[in-house]
Amino acid sequence: MALRPIGNALPTTTPERPKKQAKVNVLLQKPAEVGVTDENNPPLPPSADVVIDYVLSENLKPMADPEIKIQSLIEGLESKDWITVCDSLNDVRRFALHHSSLLLPILEKVMLVVVKAMKNPRSALCKTSIMASSDIFNVFGDKLFDSTTDAFDNLLLQLLFKASQDKKFVCEEADRALNVMVKSMTHLPLLHKLRAYVRHTNLRVRAKVAVGISNCVSDMDIEAMKEFGLAALVQIAADLLNDRLPEAREAARKIVISLYEAYTKDEEGDKVEFWQSFCQANLSAIHALSMSKIISS
Repeated sequence: MALRPIGNALPTTTPERPKKQAKVNVLLQKPAEVGVTDENNPPLPPSADVVIDYVLSENLKPMADPEIKIQSLIEGLESKDWITVCDSLNDVRRFALHHSSLLLPILEKVMLVVVKAMKNPRSALCKTSIMASSDIFNVFGDKLFDSTTDAFDNLLLQLLFKASQDKKFVCEEADRALNVMVKSMTHLPLLHKLRAYVRHTNLRVRAKVAVGISNCVSDMDIEAMKEFGLAALVQIAADLLNDRLPEAREAARKIVISLYEAYTKDEEGDKVEFWQSFCQANLSAIHALSMSKIISS
């Protein structure tokens, strides 16, 4: 006979419950797409070694079928494959140099894509886009002021950033592009564009702006300087003379010398005194003294 438990007493042994299996959250990561360009995250290198040729402008040949090629240019520039983008940027250069009339109607859109490529962390893509900007400056010049104002402003600022960074070959290419810009565009409107960045928070950008302004002013006559504003120019130079980087200060000294030579060119009396009077009328006493020291040295 089986014995019953008395009252609420439990049996001496209870069957063991099976343990529940712990839930594990597994994060499945999609394989990265080779060559995807992202401004925030550097893309992975392609599976095979790729050699990018940086073709000089004089070695870029005309296209056999430019009317057909222009139809797919934007699509190529917006590709997720960075090699395709590089090829399309070289096509932009070929269009600018040999088929500019076909490029002009879409130039603003092209410049925006060039700026995007310039921001890419892949150096080859960045340098190719800078080379494209040089050819655009060289061919279109002042037309960039007419219909592509925002696009030009974005391009100018990005070039100033690239000329200020640590990667030497990118920095040198950006410096070349800025020099081409100064040589190919009317100095007065360009000076107004550069003036906007004279007090930029990045001291390296300020230095590049100072160099650009110096290069513009050195080629301007007194009438163009007056149109911009002699007082404004001498005040810009005074500010840059106190900048932290030697490059900015040296550019400021060159601006002062260019201003002095243009302003006193037709003065028959004491040119130094004539210059000092101008500086004292437009600057603080300490800044006016700095101007005199530059001329006397």
